[in-house]
Amino acid sequence: MPSTTVDHSPLPAPSPPPAASPRGRRSNPWLTLLAVAFGLFMVQLDGSVVAIANPEIGRALDASTADLQWVTNAYLLALAASLILGGKLGDRFGRRTYYLVGVAGFTVASVAIGLSGSIEGVIVFRAAQGLFGGLLMPNTLGLLRAAFPPRRFGMAVGIWAMVSAVSTALGPIVGGLMVEHISWESVFYINAPIGLLALLVSAAVLPQSRNTADADRFDLLGVVLLAVALLCVVFGVVKGESWGWSSAGTLGSITVGLLLLVLFGRHETRVAHPLLPMRLFRSRALTTGTVVTALNFFVMLGVIFFVMLYLQNVRGFSPVEAGVRTLPLSLASLVASPLGAALTGRFGPRLTMPLGMVLQAAAAFGMLSWHTDSPYAVMWPPFVALGLGVGMVLAASSDAIVGQAPVRDAGVAGGLQATALQIGGALGTSVLVSLISARVGSTLTGELTTAGVPAHVAGGLHEAVDAVAMGVAPISTGMPSPLRASVAEGSAEAFMNGVHLAVTVTGALCLLGAAIAAAGLRRTSTPPRTSHSRA
Repeated sequence: MPSTTVDHSPLPAPSPPPAASPRGRRSNPWLTLLAVAFGLFMVQLDGSVVAIANPEIGRALDASTADLQWVTNAYLLALAASLILGGKLGDRFGRRTYYLVGVAGFTVASVAIGLSGSIEGVIVFRAAQGLFGGLLMPNTLGLLRAAFPPRRFGMAVGIWAMVSAVSTALGPIVGGLMVEHISWESVFYINAPIGLLALLVSAAVLPQSRNTADADRFDLLGVVLLAVALLCVVFGVVKGESWGWSSAGTLGSITVGLLLLVLFGRHETRVAHPLLPMRLFRSRALTTGTVVTALNFFVMLGVIFFVMLYLQNVRGFSPVEAGVRTLPLSLASLVASPLGAALTGRFGPRLTMPLGMVLQAAAAFGMLSWHTDSPYAVMWPPFVALGLGVGMVLAASSDAIVGQAPVRDAGVAGGLQATALQIGGALGTSVLVSLISARVGSTLTGELTTAGVPAHVAGGLHEAVDAVAMGVAPISTGMPSPLRASVAEGSAEAFMNGVHLAVTVTGALCLLGAAIAAAGLRRTSTPPRTSHSRA
């Protein structure tokens, strides 16, 4: 089956001629990859180290649980609202320019968080991080799409995916070390040297590339509609766990967002110069890749969230110890991304995308064997399967989305992929935590009584469902030692009941994703071909 890395653009018009590199220098694709890897590593590492730092931020700044949720939510909302816009701005005015603006802004915002001294400042500058991340992320793929010829683009995406997966998985280790031995501010200050290095390398080697067509027009109404729609959807998703998925606030926010997305799509088909050209979705590979990307990070971020709760709160490992135990996931991702790119280049994403989802299903179902005292020999095989699956799907879906888009729309396609990734990750964390909470609520009293807690005490402890759903046993200092042991045992068993439900649902979704990938990519082997040209 031929590789789908050839540019199968549906547009009859040829792409515009390549833009000159700064100061007339020739573009070196591999130096372009090196430069964007620094910015990508910074953003992805930051996303996972902050989760480790949140408890210490709460203690140091006297922040409430709601405040800490906004440390994450402000970032997610700003990022989701700006990703496609960031890609479009790069396509229109210069991908190198907006990548550099994103790196510089993200770096400054990171330092500002550490200097803020208040939870309000942390939240505001986290939103700024999200905004600049929205300028940076899609233009990493846009620059690669413009720099690499089709036959090498798949391998470039494989390395891009490897950097993304490894930096995300290393976050808990790096964050744990810095929080334990330095301070919570250090997890943000670390972005300063990485960002500075990214700026220096990028300014020296990155070529400029842009879509020079339609230079005088911009879809402002589309920008507003899409930003507000994504804000509503993501806000409803991240608040669904705390408000309840059937609450008026959750349903209202998500419904308004979906209606605005429909209105946005209708507007985009009628405007001459759309923000997100609907013609991109004529490619079954691109559409399928977008859906599977969301599922991929639903699994990745959702599973990692409750795995860290299990390792730290149930098993009692420190953040660093928990991070070290997830190293097989990082190492498997390191192998899977270039391997997935190579297999995609040879056989197309029809093989690697379903294979990656099946591996993730195996990882999820393998976690059904986990218990409160499981040896590490039972724990690491699912980490390996998950890392292999996520890395393969990320490489294949990047190729299917950005590799199928015309070069002129490379930034927009990168923004589309990054948006699907963020929404999928937000859904994964929120939905799986909700499933765990529901299962804990229905089994906590029974597990406590089975562990030897008197019935009247077990009934009173039902109020601690939220804590138990985070893996924390509701133990007080005044409890007798035997009672404390029984409460800890029963709470841990209730938490594991929730985890088993979450991984069962996750595994089923992975199998659904594999079926979607196999069906959606079925007929992508013989699309009309057009020549590759750089924008």
